[in-house]
Amino acid sequence: MSSNKPNINVTPLIDILLVLLIIFMVVSPLKPTDFKAKIPQEPKQSGETNPHTLVVSLNSDTALRLNKENDLGNIEEPQKLIERLTQIFRERAENRVYAQGLELRNDLSDADKIQKTVFIKAPRTIDYGKVVKLIDAVKIAGANPISLQIDDLN
Repeated sequence: MSSNKPNINVTPLIDILLVLLIIFMVVSPLKPTDFKAKIPQEPKQSGETNPHTLVVSLNSDTALRLNKENDLGNIEEPQKLIERLTQIFRERAENRVYAQGLELRNDLSDADKIQKTVFIKAPRTIDYGKVVKLIDAVKIAGANPISLQIDDLN
């Protein structure tokens, strides 16, 4: 009586595994997950703000404000803020309000030259997750780049 031990040849399995790995690497989409951000600069001595500056404030009660405009929803329902920012960007595109330094660039389309910088201002006591939700809402509206303001709300 001879005892034959089963012997599994793993070479074809490794070949199949490598082929599947290559297929998944080629098929998987490359999705960019980054966004442009500006580093806060020292304030100018003149104290005058640019009339095209957009500051989205997240209050401690999660209410949203755009510059001096109130009643733009809250962090759980930012649809009013998104609509208002989209409207502002559309008006800027119609009026050709270009970002400083991009007016004369011929390698960019008109849509890429539009001033779409948004500053986000939130108190330090607010949850990080709520600030991320606000960043997502501002990105949905088309803001680019997004700058985070690091001082506390007044």
